[in-house]
Amino acid sequence: MNKFISSFILTSMAGLSTVLGFFMIFLPFHKKKIIIFSLAFSSSVMVTISIIDLIPSSFNYLKDYNFIFKILLILFFIILGVFLSNYISHKIDDNNNLKKIGIVSLIAIILHNIPEGIITFMVSGVNISLGIELAIAIGMHNIPEGISIAIPYFYATNKKFKTFIIVLIAGLSEVLGAIICFIFLKNIVNNFFIGICFALISGIMINISLTELLPEALIYKNKKLVVIGLVLGCLVMIISHIL
Repeated sequence: MNKFISSFILTSMAGLSTVLGFFMIFLPFHKKKIIIFSLAFSSSVMVTISIIDLIPSSFNYLKDYNFIFKILLILFFIILGVFLSNYISHKIDDNNNLKKIGIVSLIAIILHNIPEGIITFMVSGVNISLGIELAIAIGMHNIPEGISIAIPYFYATNKKFKTFIIVLIAGLSEVLGAIICFIFLKNIVNNFFIGICFALISGIMINISLTELLPEALIYKNKKLVVIGLVLGCLVMIISHIL
């Protein structure tokens, strides 16, 4: 039971760090500049997570298969993720692009956080020291994910409490992953399942970044701020990944 409590606490802390991204809405900067920077930053964060974390992790989890089959399998699920992301986007019928981006980002991050929560819970249950390191690393890259939801949604709706709730839901999805793992999946989840999940999620995130977040940032015609957001987003995720 002690292992369960420790694993659950670590997973919860990692997931709820997403909420820290919500507080970006209180920064005393011009609304337009915050939107441009946050959209570009979030776009870079999602692409970087996919390239340096999700896709390599997918490759590693599919270690029982030969190289060619792994590549084909990963490509298939990345493409499936792209189609799934487009489907979700078209189903969200909203004339407010920023609100739509916030909702689509929320869905993508929930899908990302659930398997992440499963992994954190499982690792912590086996090796608490490794679990702590993993929870810290995940917590650091969950903060920018919270920003990617909070900024577009808040500036589309101007509702602080509702924005806080949806960011909180994104964070709690990691806790949900831990609960699902404990109740249903502790004897079912295997490397293949996690590998294809990560490939699928990377496809969703890359598509959202390149077809929703970045094009919306470019609409405001401030390329300098877009470039700053893209570079900083990439650097933050690389540093958090290294640490």
